[in-house]
Amino acid sequence: MKGYSALALLRAGLTGQRHWPRAWRDPQPKSHYDVIVIGGGGHGLATAYYLAKVHGIRNVAVLEKGWIGGGNTGRNTTIVRSNYRQPELHNLFEFSLKLWETMSDELNYNVMFSPRGALVLGHSDSEMVQLAQRGDALRCAGIDAELMTRDEVAKLVPLLDMSRSARFPIEGGMIQRRAGTARHDAVAWGYARAADALGVDIIQNCEVTGLAISGGRVTGVETSRGAIGAGRVGICVAGNSGPLAAMAGIKLPIEAQTLQAFVTEAVKPMIDTVVMSQSVHCYISQSDKGGIVLGGDPDRFPSYAQRGLTPPVERAAAEAIALIPALARLRMVRCWAGTTDMSFDGSPIISALPIDGLYLDGGWCYGGFKATPGSGFVYAQLLATGASHPLAAPFGFDRFREGATIDEAGVGPGPHLR
Repeated sequence: MKGYSALALLRAGLTGQRHWPRAWRDPQPKSHYDVIVIGGGGHGLATAYYLAKVHGIRNVAVLEKGWIGGGNTGRNTTIVRSNYRQPELHNLFEFSLKLWETMSDELNYNVMFSPRGALVLGHSDSEMVQLAQRGDALRCAGIDAELMTRDEVAKLVPLLDMSRSARFPIEGGMIQRRAGTARHDAVAWGYARAADALGVDIIQNCEVTGLAISGGRVTGVETSRGAIGAGRVGICVAGNSGPLAAMAGIKLPIEAQTLQAFVTEAVKPMIDTVVMSQSVHCYISQSDKGGIVLGGDPDRFPSYAQRGLTPPVERAAAEAIALIPALARLRMVRCWAGTTDMSFDGSPIISALPIDGLYLDGGWCYGGFKATPGSGFVYAQLLATGASHPLAAPFGFDRFREGATIDEAGVGPGPHLR
């Protein structure tokens, strides 16, 4: 990293990092900000960064009730892709993917983006037809997608069970080779460091307990560290979107659910691409440390807890082993859960809310991490100007009232792949 010599890194490692400089400041809250972003995850930090970098608005505070990256940003499976069929979705995620490709240079911070490819398996003729349709839609939009035969899939991922007697027979797949993974913690740290360098105040351990509203307009927030005034307030808190909006008397078309994942012990490289399945409801990748990262379906009931239940983990493990039998020999090291904000149509909400000056970035379901840079960019424009970026315009709050929902599940892939 620029600014750190090998000697400085060695000294920090041998002295318990006592001399390690702060990556960002720890400021006291000001009495008033032009914009307050509630939520210190990837989306909130990216929004603050682009507010300062692109729009020149630097009197900005990011308020985080815990620590930076302690929410869903650090509790996901780190997959980055744009291979959605619906044009509104693949256009937004493709914009985000292009930002991923240059993010480390943009932030001068290695976010470990690894374009190792994302393979979606097809287990029947009908699924292969659906993948072909999705691939056609992507290629018509200039987005890479490649349909693969059964033999090509077997060559790409030799450890897959390709036998005709397999529990989930594999007929082929579709790969997006530019997709991949990134280091979730590094994304939060990189955006925090870059936003702080532009003058943004990142305030941790500052829980928002209420919204100040006067004359139909938000004027600030009440927090565990006192009242703070604001010209505009952006909600960016994933699974806690509903409770935050409720402080303004707004009911969102969102339900919070717990989504779990787990990682095995580290092993030598054995899976060099992301493997996903429409039928099996699981996704598999290998981390840079060597652990196999697995995820599956959510717990399927409302919850705000950052912990999950055993049955979903057992199901995900059984399904992954059915696809790659060699995984049965590995030991699970740890598991974790994030609180996902499940919108009613499975697509995000990037929109002004009925209270003037109050905005929402939420409802990302399973797709929040991969959208981090693109979401931050378009949300920053909304907060800076009051007008939606063209890529964000379809994701307005009013679409549910108007019946203009964007339902990816209605055109092929199951909701677990959103």
